[in-house]
Amino acid sequence: MSADGSWDTLQWKRRLEVFERQMDTSPSDDPTLAQGSRGEVDAVCQFGELTDRGRQTTTALGQRLRDLYISKLGLLPETLDPTTAPSIYLRATPIPRAQESTQQAFSGLYPAAKRSADFPPPVMVTRSFQDETLYPNEGACKRFGEIAKAFANRAAEIWNPSPELAYINKKIGKWMPADSPVVKVDSHPRLTGIMDTVNSTLAHGSATQLPKEFYDPTLTSHMDRVCTEEWFAGYTMSNEYRKLGIGGLVGDLVQNMVKRTRGEDGFKVSLNGCHDTTLAATLASFGAFDVEKDKWPPYTSSIAVELFKSRSAPGSSTPTSPTGAVWPSKEKTWWSSLFSSSSSNVPASLSRKSLGEMSTTEQAGLDNYYVRMRYNDRPVTIPFCQVDGRHRAGDESLCTLAAFKEAADSFTPQDWKKECMINLGAPAMPAGGIEKPPGL
Repeated sequence: MSADGSWDTLQWKRRLEVFERQMDTSPSDDPTLAQGSRGEVDAVCQFGELTDRGRQTTTALGQRLRDLYISKLGLLPETLDPTTAPSIYLRATPIPRAQESTQQAFSGLYPAAKRSADFPPPVMVTRSFQDETLYPNEGACKRFGEIAKAFANRAAEIWNPSPELAYINKKIGKWMPADSPVVKVDSHPRLTGIMDTVNSTLAHGSATQLPKEFYDPTLTSHMDRVCTEEWFAGYTMSNEYRKLGIGGLVGDLVQNMVKRTRGEDGFKVSLNGCHDTTLAATLASFGAFDVEKDKWPPYTSSIAVELFKSRSAPGSSTPTSPTGAVWPSKEKTWWSSLFSSSSSNVPASLSRKSLGEMSTTEQAGLDNYYVRMRYNDRPVTIPFCQVDGRHRAGDESLCTLAAFKEAADSFTPQDWKKECMINLGAPAMPAGGIEKPPGL
């Protein structure tokens, strides 16, 4: 607080201290400054933060969004000022790198030169961990934590004795700690942790490189295959997994789109700092991610969900006026709603109203609206929308809003927190066998 009683910010520079026993020196509790690979002591990252490379790539994501939505399509204002600020909605998980990713993407979309002198500091919405749905929340959703653990154990039972894990151990087992010498799905470190480390070092050049065996193409392929199934197979096998893991977020997204069709005021674009687990979970729940073939989302992956309104009769000209949300992802086992905003103006009775519960008039209000998902700048085809009548003629990637909502409704919880406390202790696998995503 300043002398006149007003609040201000203090500019300061952070440096980190570590015990020498954590470094390659003789054990000691004497603190010393942490150093980077070139001996630098400033701008050294803590766990969970973006590196400079991460800042560069998420800024580049924002620049691509600017080129598309402002320079080419003219759908967003060229500059931001106090009157246009509400057109942008920012949200991120409480994880520092997710917030930093959102900040950098916003800076790419609207660099300082494109913000007026009186533009206020942008608002970034966050939630407490127990209310967070921007990523599959094992900690806050007790039932999801149970079934996620069960599917992880399933992956360990399948893959620990496999030839793939044998190959991984042959290559890098000698570098594992003495108290956990065998690499396993559930070892310490876990296989996902090793994969994260390999991918992180690949992104940052020779100064951070591990021994060459860690980059063996067969080894990295095996790691990706096993870890992808461990984390995401549940979304392809269990509707409860989809509903509790990512359904709350998808429900918010669809709700915001429906509000838009009713002419309610709201943002034009939403930037949401989420995680790799958010992205793959969303794709897999719509049947657009194959855990046997698709790779773990690379760093700075994103999903854009665009809402279009056709200016002409269905089947004629190209739809125009997309609005939507973009989820920048910057991590492994960490991550990014993609499209959630405050629903305080929406009556509770409408917040999770399924397509089947909507009146004929309400359903008609969705006509001539289309939804497209783009994963890393490429359109995604949702299996449920491939049926005639569920997409725009000639383009299966453009779902009708009604079809997109119907698919999402199948795994949207009515009350996420309440359903997180149901079925505790029940088997994780559905009693009737595998429950495939909608359309499969």
